[in-house]
Amino acid sequence: MQRILSKTLPEHVGETVTLAGWVHRRRLLKSVAFLILRDAGGLAQVVVTDPYTRTRLATLTEETVVEIVGTVVANPAAPAGVEVTEPTVRLLGEPAVPPPFDLYRPALTAALPTQLDHASVALRHRTRSAALRISAAAVAGFRATLDGLGFTEIHTPKIVASATESGANVFAIDYFGTPAFLAQSPQFYKQLMVGVLERVYEVGPVFRAEPHDTTRHLAQYTSLDVEFGFGTDHRDVMAMLREVLAGMLATVAKRTAPELATLGVELPTVPARIPAVHFTEALAIAGAAPDEPDLAPADERALGEWARAEHGSDFLFVTGYPMVKRPFYTHPDPDRPAYSNGFDLLFRGVELVTGGQRLHRHADYLAALAARGEPVEPYASYVDAFRHGMPPHGGFAIGLERFVARLTGAANVREVTAFPRDLHRLTP
Repeated sequence: MQRILSKTLPEHVGETVTLAGWVHRRRLLKSVAFLILRDAGGLAQVVVTDPYTRTRLATLTEETVVEIVGTVVANPAAPAGVEVTEPTVRLLGEPAVPPPFDLYRPALTAALPTQLDHASVALRHRTRSAALRISAAAVAGFRATLDGLGFTEIHTPKIVASATESGANVFAIDYFGTPAFLAQSPQFYKQLMVGVLERVYEVGPVFRAEPHDTTRHLAQYTSLDVEFGFGTDHRDVMAMLREVLAGMLATVAKRTAPELATLGVELPTVPARIPAVHFTEALAIAGAAPDEPDLAPADERALGEWARAEHGSDFLFVTGYPMVKRPFYTHPDPDRPAYSNGFDLLFRGVELVTGGQRLHRHADYLAALAARGEPVEPYASYVDAFRHGMPPHGGFAIGLERFVARLTGAANVREVTAFPRDLHRLTP
């Protein structure tokens, strides 16, 4: 008999079915016992009245993996209005050692470090697994939206010969006796692929050796990267980002309604036109000094509150960051060369996306590197491609874990990451 998932039980009232999953919880009463079975579809209530089966059930521990064969009957008080009766119970492995916290409770009461130390079981809790399903739906929406817009998915090296942005925050490795680095981003490669496919995207890990011990930083995270050619400037990139975000959220809404309900998440609306302010205006709104080269986290929070109050938007573009704070490949504003044709997107008061227009002329790259006092040699294979004709182009990158954390209201990005890597954690 083919196994079915618990969520399909209402379709099988009156039938004998096979379920398999984990012992989520047991309730042993005098004349009857209840087994709550958990599988990928949800929870199923199994009613045990047979004395022998009840005795066996009493010996099982939570998280033991079992197979249940029984009859589906209607019961409005049971999960989904049905339950399984007259079951036979078969172990599919050894009795489980119970985890150091109760997974059947509505919330995990263990401290986050304890959860992370025991991630393989903590992730089974409905709040943790819900975040992972939302994350998966966001990536599916990202891909589907860009596929529909004529983009091609690419896969680029994660072992590289030079740093993408600076040499201070890279993980150095020994590559068969040659110094190499784990990639900070696919930036160089996705730009080069614009010269091949015009519109490209990638979903993959990036590595930042930044000694940040905060609730919003990871040493490895998943980057959703986009790059495309023949745009006019950064405003075309911003418009593309708006379409991608809308597609991601639409897919999350369609695919993960139960998970959103579990976490109490209300999805934001992406405005038809996301409000935007120039960096100089953003400083004034946040009450920061006018000569600040970047926005502090407190400034971002203030801007998020302003965007909500003034525009009813959870999203805000900040454009025109100073060139001194942007990578060398960023295109300057032709009218204000000290500022860039780059932007950040703030989501609920936290920087979520960085993007902008890139340089596309070979001579401009040579000048940009010279102005920063950097040699051309480490970037030679990248810069040389611009000698062979590259269109005006731009792109952006979304940090997946940070997006999901802001979306779900998680206080720490590690709460929505399966096996986070940070300043202190290399296992599990």
